[in-house]
Amino acid sequence: MASKLFFILLCFPALFHTSLSAPKDVNLLESVPDLQKSMYKVVDGFPCVRLLKLSGEIGCSNPGREKVVAPIIRYQNADKLAQLSAIVVPLQEFDSFFQRVSNDLDFAKYVGGVLVESGTDVRNELEGVSMDEKFPQAIFSPYQNISYQWNPMGSGIMWNKYDFPVFLLSDNSTSTLKEAAIKNEGNKKAYTADVAEFDLVMQTTKTATRDSESCLKEETCLPLGGYSVWSALPPINTSSSESSKHIILAVASMDSASFFRDKSVGADSPISGLISLLVAVDALSHVEGLDDLSKQLVFVIFTGEAWGYLGSRRFLLELDQHSDAVNGLNSSLIDTILEVGSVGKGFSQGTKHFFAHTTQVSVSAATNETLNALQLAQNSLRSSSIDISMANASNPGIPPSSLMAFLRKNSQTSGVVFEDFDSAFTNQFFHSHLDDLANINSTSIVAAASLVARTLYILASNKKDLSTTALNTINVNASLVEELMGCLLSCEPGLSCGLVKHYISPTTTCPSHYVGVLEGEPSSTPYPGYISDISRFLWNFLAEKSSTPSSENASSACSKNCSDANHLCIRSETDGKGVCVVSTTRYVPAYSTRLKFESDSWKLLPPNSSDPMGLVDPVWTESNWATIGLQIYTVQHGFYDTMVLVAGLGLTILAYLAIILIKSVINKALKQD
Repeated sequence: MASKLFFILLCFPALFHTSLSAPKDVNLLESVPDLQKSMYKVVDGFPCVRLLKLSGEIGCSNPGREKVVAPIIRYQNADKLAQLSAIVVPLQEFDSFFQRVSNDLDFAKYVGGVLVESGTDVRNELEGVSMDEKFPQAIFSPYQNISYQWNPMGSGIMWNKYDFPVFLLSDNSTSTLKEAAIKNEGNKKAYTADVAEFDLVMQTTKTATRDSESCLKEETCLPLGGYSVWSALPPINTSSSESSKHIILAVASMDSASFFRDKSVGADSPISGLISLLVAVDALSHVEGLDDLSKQLVFVIFTGEAWGYLGSRRFLLELDQHSDAVNGLNSSLIDTILEVGSVGKGFSQGTKHFFAHTTQVSVSAATNETLNALQLAQNSLRSSSIDISMANASNPGIPPSSLMAFLRKNSQTSGVVFEDFDSAFTNQFFHSHLDDLANINSTSIVAAASLVARTLYILASNKKDLSTTALNTINVNASLVEELMGCLLSCEPGLSCGLVKHYISPTTTCPSHYVGVLEGEPSSTPYPGYISDISRFLWNFLAEKSSTPSSENASSACSKNCSDANHLCIRSETDGKGVCVVSTTRYVPAYSTRLKFESDSWKLLPPNSSDPMGLVDPVWTESNWATIGLQIYTVQHGFYDTMVLVAGLGLTILAYLAIILIKSVINKALKQD
C-alpha cells in the first residue's frame, strides 16, 4: 500500500497535467494500473529479431542490455540528426533508408530505433518490395549461374545486421506514431516530447555470443526448424512383405520468411502452392480404385525451406538413415518429383497461365512423362481456359525450390517445378509482409489444383491412353480453396476457422508461416506442444484425406494411440477422444544436417564432404529473449528539468534569506520595545 501511495505522489505532476488537458478521463484513474495506462501506450508492432549463423549475425536487436528510449521523428525530417531518434519510415522509403544506414555512419549512430509504416494503403503505388536477395539462397543452387535474377525486386536487406530495434507497425499504430512525430515537430520549443521505448534486448547480445556455434554452446539461442509432414495415398502397408510400388512424389512448402519475424505470410510464395496441393489431395481422395494404381502417390510438405532448405535436406538424410520418420519410403523407388510452387498469380485476362520448370542439363524420360502428363491434364481442362507452357530455355535451370536439394543430392533426379512465372518472379512482394491475401487470386489456385490433381493421377496410373472422361471425374472443391485461404492467410477467421478447429485446438488465431525454432529432442512422434499449429493441422488433414476406415471401428475413439501400427489417431485435440484411421502420415523433423541433439543440448557437427549442401549451410539459429515490447509516452526535456531544479534551489535560497531578514527585523523590533 505504501509503495502504491509513493508511486501516486511521484506521478502527481502527470496526474495534475492530465486533469488540465483531459478532464473527462479523471474519473477513470481509479488505480495505479489506470494511471500507468494513461501515461504509457503499448504499440502494436512486429519486430525484426536477431538471427545467427556460423559466420555472424543478421537481423535486429537493441545495442546493449537496456531498453532504448528516443524521441519520435519522421524520416522526411531526419536529414541531420543531433540526438538519438526513433524514426518513422514510410514503406516507400524502406530500401533507401537502410541503404543510407549502411553508407552514412554519422547518420546511423543517431538511429535509436526504426518504426516502419504498414504500407497496406500504398501497396498499389509500389513497384514492389522484397527484402530477400535477387537470387534467393543462391549458395544451394545446383547450377553455376548464381548471378541470375529470379527476384528482380530483391534488396537483400533482411540478410544484414542492425544494432538498433526495428518494428513494423500495424495500420492503427502507423497513425498513432505519425501523429506523435508531427506533434514533436510542432512542439520544438515545448518542454515535452513523445518518445518510443524499445524493448528488444536479445540474449545473444547480452552474452556476446555472436555466432551459431557459440550461442548453441552457451544455450542462448535455438536452431531454426520445425516439423515437415508426409502422407501416402492410398496408405502404405508397412508390415507387408509385398514389393513396394514406385513413387510419384508431390512436394510443397509451408514456411515463408520476412524481415519481420511474425509477419511472414507468404501468400503467393509458397502458401498458394500448399493450398493447391491440399485441394488436389482432397480431390484425389474421392477417386475410386486408388489401390489399383501402378504407382504410389506420396505428398510431402516441407518446413524450413526459406532458411537453407532445412526440411528437404533433413528428409533426404532421414531417407538415407532409414529412420522411423520415413518408415515405408525408399528413396530408390522415387520415379519423379512434382513440386507445386507459387501459383496464386497465374490468372490474367481470363486465362490461367502456368509454367513447368525443369533442369536445363538433361531432361530424363521420367521428366518427359511428367511434362506429357501436365499436357494431358491441360487438354482435359481445355474448357476452363487453363494453359501451361515450358519455362524459357534461356533460364539457367529450375528456380529456387525444394527440388534443388534433391538435385544437389543426386543430379540425375527427375522433377518438374510448377510455377506461375517464367523467367522471373511475378510476385513483386516475395518474402515481404505484403505477400498477403490481397496478393493472390483464388481462381488461379483452383486452376493449379485441378492441373496438379489430374497430372498426379495420370502419372500414378502409368497409362498413356487415359480418356478425358476418366479425368473429368477428378474435380477440385473451389470452396475448399477459399476456406483454406481464410484459415491460413488471414486473422479473420484465421486458425479459429471451422476447418482448422475440426482437427486441432490452435494456440493462436493469426497464422504465421515463419519456421520458428526447434524445441526439445527431434522425433517422428514429437510432443504436440513442440509442433506448430500449421504442422499439426496439416498432419491431421492429410491423415484423414489419405486414410481408409479402420478395421477396429470407423467411429471408435482413441485416447492417444490406436492398436495397429498402420493406424493413426486423428482429431484427438478437439474433444480429447479422436478417431482411429488407417493412414501412412508422418512427422519429419526439419533442422540443419550440421546439428545433432544429445545430452539435452545441440552440438555442431563437422562438415561432411558427402553432404555438399551441408558444406555451405549457414546453420541458422534464433536468439533467445525475455520480452519484446514497444510503447510510447511523453517525457520532459532534460533542460526543463534542470531549469525546474535551478528555480527550486533559487526559491529555497530566497526563502532562507527572507527568513533570516524577517527574523532580524523581528529581533530589532523586540529590542526597541
